Amino acid sequence: MEVKKFFELGEIEEEAPKLFGIPTGTKLDEMFFKIEEENGKFVKKPLGGIPHLSVINITGVPDSGKSLLVEQFAITQAHNNYKVLFVTVESPANFLYTSIKTKVNYLNMNLSKVVKNIIVIDASVNNEFREDTRALMDTMAHAIKEKHISNVIIDSITGLYEHKEVMARQIVRIFFNFLKKWKQTGIFVSQKRSAQAHESAEAAGGLAVAHIVDGTIVVDKKLIETKWESNFYKLPIGSVLRTIRIDGSRLTGHDKRTWVFEITDAGTINILSPLEEFIKKN
Repeated sequence: MEVKKFFELGEIEEEAPKLFGIPTGTKLDEMFFKIEEENGKFVKKPLGGIPHLSVINITGVPDSGKSLLVEQFAITQAHNNYKVLFVTVESPANFLYTSIKTKVNYLNMNLSKVVKNIIVIDASVNNEFREDTRALMDTMAHAIKEKHISNVIIDSITGLYEHKEVMARQIVRIFFNFLKKWKQTGIFVSQKRSAQAHESAEAAGGLAVAHIVDGTIVVDKKLIETKWESNFYKLPIGSVLRTIRIDGSRLTGHDKRTWVFEITDAGTINILSPLEEFIKKN
């Protein structure tokens, strides 16, 4: 069958995805919004999660909370009886199980239901998956089809172009298109180089990830090192201030402020307040 090389935009109206949120289990669910008309006025309404069928990039420096955030998303979706494919590239799957179990117990959820609904591909111990994108995608496609998966997490996408960053844009585009083809809501975790500005969206591989995906969430941490910083933030010297910001979203509106969050003792994410309010309050 011949594929049309051009078409009127209206011809694909029925193919356009519905705009609604996929819950993350965090305050991010209120930070994405849509605009609706009510009584002749346009009002903002919380989307209820990241946009359905979007591919979101979560980037940050090491130990800033990226993996904890995607694990909480996976748990939330699994608890709601949606299947999640978790491609772990950095940490072996047995460590992922331990981390998930701790969070599930802390959140008072059903462990047996959650672990049944999270399907894992362990690329951390499989060199072929890390080096051969086709082999990994074939396995992902098989899992999506057989397990009726709705959401895909790759932690981290950076690990798939390690030592070959010249190919970063190509590899990210391949997996982005793959998730679109299979109608998946996806999250890529990407690592920052130490030389990059912490608050920027840029990750290893340059801006390869941020330019391709539908939206980017930047997580950051600041070590309180001076007396001035301690007085300004009202935090003791040696403590860590953690922030999160939606850097952009093509599919829907979003809160543009930087927010403060904390990591609980169980490793869950708790978004507290906008940074400006946090400073004023303190």
